[in-house]
Amino acid sequence: MLALGCSREKVERIEWPVMGTVAAVQTRGATPEETAGVVRLVKTEFARVEKLLNAHDPNSELNRLAPLPDAEVLAHCDESVRSCYEMAFDLMRKSGGAFNPRWRGTNTLDLGAIAKGFAVDCAALAVGAVDGADRLLDLGGNLFAVRGLWKTGIAGREIVIPLSEGCACATSAEYYRGRHISDGRTGLAVSNGVASVTVQVCGSAMEADGLSTTLFVLGPTEGKKFLVEKWKTVGVQAVWFMQDGSMVEHHSRAFVLPSRGCQSAGM
Repeated sequence: MLALGCSREKVERIEWPVMGTVAAVQTRGATPEETAGVVRLVKTEFARVEKLLNAHDPNSELNRLAPLPDAEVLAHCDESVRSCYEMAFDLMRKSGGAFNPRWRGTNTLDLGAIAKGFAVDCAALAVGAVDGADRLLDLGGNLFAVRGLWKTGIAGREIVIPLSEGCACATSAEYYRGRHISDGRTGLAVSNGVASVTVQVCGSAMEADGLSTTLFVLGPTEGKKFLVEKWKTVGVQAVWFMQDGSMVEHHSRAFVLPSRGCQSAGM
């Protein structure tokens, strides 16, 4: 995804590797000291979430809890990450297993399709109370506009998505990592003609992250039905780009053609 700014103020981007991807903080009109302070807070939150929810660390809380039933997981997990488990299990139930944190097997847990968005929410809460300039958080393409108006684009697509303060955006796609998204109902790689799904939700990067994966697996027909009948969060906007070049939208008023004068913020 590409982040854009339509302000004359300089956009600064600081990035680092974490959670198997690239994290970044973008600021606009900030002093170096302000930016450094925000980055420290964000790094702390991302590292904390990774330690608890890392599926590749045998000593993580996630793997210690994996053999337990869902209700016991919720009862014994660290309180600070319980909402991530709750939304993952809720998505699993409402999507009929298309989103499935146990897709690898009954005694396993994998929150890779939602934990990055959750980490962004945690970081946004931490830095939101800090006075200062505009800031945008990014963790592997999971975006949250903590302060100020931002815009983002989708690689190879002629659209721009405004991100107002407090809004999040996430894209699930296979054009960078290949076929890595699995259908939680079968455990097999998704093969439904979807090239990418982008979701915008105000208030929660975790919700945008989880929904983008769910809608990728379901495809546009099942996905739109799921949003209307099962997942009734007001204001969810989504767009599917298909491998044949077509586009399917769901309440996607936020998706607009690019306007001139916007500068790339370096994503």
